[in-house]
Amino acid sequence: MPDQIFLLGNTVIMVAYAAVTAAIAVPVARAGQLRTNRLATATALIFFSCAVGHGFHASAAYRALVSGHAHAGMTAGSWAAACWDLLTAAVGVYYWTLRRGYGVMLRRGAIYPDPTGQQHLDVADARERAAHDLAESHRATLAAVVEHSDDAIIGVTPAGTVTAWNGGAERLFGYTAAEVVGHPASMLADSAGLGEQSDVLSRIVAGERSLHYEATRVHKDGSPLEIAVSVAPIRGRDNTIIGVSVVARDIAAAKQAAERRRQVEERTHQAQRMESLGKLAGGVAHDFNNILAIIVNYTDFAAEQSADPAVRADLEHVRIAADRAISLTHQLLVFTRGDTIQPQDIDLNASIDEVRAMLHRTIGEDIDLRTEPAPAPLTVHADAGQIQQVLLNLSLNARDAMPQGGTLVIEADRARLDEHQLDMHPELAPGAYARLQVSDTGEGIEPEVAAHIFEPFYTTKPRGQGTGLGLSTVYGIVAEAGGSINVYSEPGVGTTFRVYLPLVETAQGAGVTRAVEAAVPQGHQETVLVVEDEPALGRIVARILSQGGYRVLSAASGPEALELDRDQGCDLLLTDVIMPGMSGPRLAELLAARHPGLPVLFMSGYSNGLLGSTHVLDPDIAFIEKPFTADDLLRRVSSVLSSTTTRS
Repeated sequence: MPDQIFLLGNTVIMVAYAAVTAAIAVPVARAGQLRTNRLATATALIFFSCAVGHGFHASAAYRALVSGHAHAGMTAGSWAAACWDLLTAAVGVYYWTLRRGYGVMLRRGAIYPDPTGQQHLDVADARERAAHDLAESHRATLAAVVEHSDDAIIGVTPAGTVTAWNGGAERLFGYTAAEVVGHPASMLADSAGLGEQSDVLSRIVAGERSLHYEATRVHKDGSPLEIAVSVAPIRGRDNTIIGVSVVARDIAAAKQAAERRRQVEERTHQAQRMESLGKLAGGVAHDFNNILAIIVNYTDFAAEQSADPAVRADLEHVRIAADRAISLTHQLLVFTRGDTIQPQDIDLNASIDEVRAMLHRTIGEDIDLRTEPAPAPLTVHADAGQIQQVLLNLSLNARDAMPQGGTLVIEADRARLDEHQLDMHPELAPGAYARLQVSDTGEGIEPEVAAHIFEPFYTTKPRGQGTGLGLSTVYGIVAEAGGSINVYSEPGVGTTFRVYLPLVETAQGAGVTRAVEAAVPQGHQETVLVVEDEPALGRIVARILSQGGYRVLSAASGPEALELDRDQGCDLLLTDVIMPGMSGPRLAELLAARHPGLPVLFMSGYSNGLLGSTHVLDPDIAFIEKPFTADDLLRRVSSVLSSTTTRS
């Protein structure tokens, strides 16, 4: 019985050890580590050795039972078993040496590590940790960028509940994240925007990739916000939409800047149109002034020589029509900035007083005229007559806008402009200015009309009642004086024109009052060299001067005038400014080289900048504007000769 138990026990142990050997060796072999993973191989060898040793014991016990010689079998098998046990012991020693060398003698779960494989595992693990750290760094950077972005970046669920809210959203809408997250995004929209929000979410959930649009939303304080919105879906790992990202930006300032640029471009185009029209009008006015000078003076000649009252009455009508044409031509020249002016320091309060006196006679009893001068003298450097013309033109336009009567107010004060001032014609630098205001309680001006009122020949008055040059003339005068004009109007309420002019803190010149002129002075046979390329006008000038007591030499060009002077000499040069071949200033230079100190009187209806700079007469230049009357010419000639005699 003991032999049978011995046989059974060794057989079971052999099978168990063989199973353990296979459980170790097979996975290691499949991994290709039989040579490299020596610890696993040694462990498998120990169990294999034990399995073989117990197999020997079982075999010996079986043979003894079969032969009936148990003692002999045991003796014969003992040698083989003993040898195998010694081999197993050697393998065990080798195994424990490896275990201690691998440092896993007492560690759980590390019985059979492969050093090469473990090294690969360690490298892979380090790489995985580095990738994880880099991803975390990227996520942290992205979160910081989102949080500190000036744009509002918002996350919402497909149903419209807010899930994310950055600092830009707090600044734009006024709500903190705690006040918004978890609440519906509809709290940011007004009643008109709710449907829009719902439609956008529906379209995104339905599959649209992104949407861009402008909308109006509501700030926490209830004020409206103009924003540009970009909406895009957020997809999960399975490509289903799990949320919606919303990026919003305040565009109110951008829209204001765009509107400002549009207005500047529009004013630039308007100035270019006015400049082109001005060049054309100026050329026409130059020739027209010569014609008017002929008409006016021949009319005066005929009126003086006629004793028939009917003829004189007819000539008076001609003279009135000519005066209207002169006024129209003068307006054209002012608009084109081709008119030569004589600026001086003037007090706007005095200008208002003179205009008030003129308006009382013409404005009508149904207009309540009020003037409010500045509390202290308000001095500007401009042509006194032109400033009066500005006030008259604006006042008469105001009168026409009040056919049923009303109130007209003319006032002067100081004003300060900043760089954000809009609707200035032309642009004006920031600073302190003198301001003239002409206000009425008339019909007002529609916005589409106000956009064109400073264009020449533009008028809303019936045919025959307006030239379309009144406000363009005002614009030309104001711009020439370095100022600007602004108009504000409300239809049915009234209109206010504001004229801004550079201030002169210390007045240097005379005021606007003019001395009463004495009788027309007569000449004493001084020789006047008249140079005029328009023959008819030249004959008129010669006739006026001859009748006024002067000896006249007439020439139609510069070279002809030089020849006359060489032969006969002269005491005064009276020359047109613009002539073919040789201009008046050039002729004056050549004669001044012959006769230093020779007095020169220029005449022109359009100097085109040939006298002085920017069409403004230099103080030492004598000038008479066409068309002129006989009295005007004689007084100017006498004045030039007298001033020359005084200086000499």
